This record gives sequence, C-alpha cells and structure tokens, in this order.
Amino acid sequence: QENRVSEGCFNYVSGYGYNDQGRDTLEDVYASVFHTEAALVRPQITCGTHALALALAANLRPGDTLLSPVGKPYDTLEEVIGIRPSNGSLAEYGISYKQVELLEDGYFDYPAIEKALEDKTIKLATIQRSKGYQTRPSYSVEKIGELIAFIKERRPDVICMVDNCYGELVETKEPGHVGADIVVGSLMKNLGGGIAPTGGYVAGNEALIHMVAERLTAPGIGKDLG
Repeated sequence: QENRVSEGCFNYVSGYGYNDQGRDTLEDVYASVFHTEAALVRPQITCGTHALALALAANLRPGDTLLSPVGKPYDTLEEVIGIRPSNGSLAEYGISYKQVELLEDGYFDYPAIEKALEDKTIKLATIQRSKGYQTRPSYSVEKIGELIAFIKERRPDVICMVDNCYGELVETKEPGHVGADIVVGSLMKNLGGGIAPTGGYVAGNEALIHMVAERLTAPGIGKDLG
C-alpha cells in the first residue's frame, strides 16, 4: 500500500526496459522493507557474492582500504577482495584490505577496531551477519547496530555495509533500521522463498545505490535500464 503496488506493475516490458513501473515499484518496496532511501533489485545480479562484489567495487577506489571488523569474510569473498589472488580482484585495482579478529566469544574487539580506524585510507567497513562456515554466532540487528554506531562515532565518513545473506526477515528490523549505509543479499535465500532461480539486491543510501547501479549496467545508464 505504501508504494502503491497495482495491476499496472505486472505489465510485460521488453527491450531496454525504460520506465518499467513494476521494476521501479519493486525497488521502492525493498527500500521500505530494509528502511533505506533506495534499492537495486535485479535478476542480472546472479548471487549474493555478485551483489557484494558490485557494492564494493562501486564504492571503493584505488588507494582506499576495505576493513572487516568481524574477522575473516565468507570464503567466496576472498577472491573478490584478493586475499586469494584472482583476476579482477579489488587488490588488482589497488584497494587494500584489513581485518580485525573477533574475540574468543565470537564478538567484536572494540579496542582493536578503534585502533584500525586510525588508518585514514579506510573507506568502507563490511559486516557479515551470518556466521557462514565459521563457528562464531550470527549477529542480531541489535549487535550490528552497536558496531555501526561505534564505527560512525569515530569515523562518520566510513561506509558501513552489511552482508545480509541468510539474515533477511528473521527479525522485525533490518540493518537499515540501525544505520547501515548499504545492505546486500541474494534472492536465492530467504527473500526468494527457495524458488527464485537468480537475483540479488543492494539497498541503502541513494547516492551509494546510484554508484552500484552504474557498476551493474554502465556509467550514465544506472537504474534506468534492465
């Protein structure tokens, strides 16, 4: 109701996809659900790793540093970042990486994070909500909010991105409700109900989502086609 979903949203659109009411309304619905300014929701995003890679590559530039304050990221991100050498990794584009190890209880080492944030090249902090293959706990929205607040208090310029894969709709709030600048996930997990064959989403600050859209399509095209 808030986004005026109507019969017209389900009309077939072909070709370039200009003025696709259904696509644009769907993205408005996602922005509402994730409590963000904007969203990009596309079948051309093939999986969660693809969505994360888009968000990182779109908002990091040569000389920037990516920080993981929650220890080692999900295995598939190792090649995206360049922890394991890979063609086209962020490392190949001159983007550095740092991580802060977790405490023995699996939660955040705030003194070490504060120390890491002294590096002025840090542009973006990535927070993985699910434990993935690790034995640590998966993080609640409340805990993620506390970490984001800690980072923003010390470095309001740092973009806080949450890898929300496996976390959608398991609480009444999403990371966007607690200050996340970017929230990223796959449609082949919770949101696809187990039946979506492809797709991913990136929700967040409108300017940042615009950057991601231009990375997915091309500069000057952004969200307007597809």
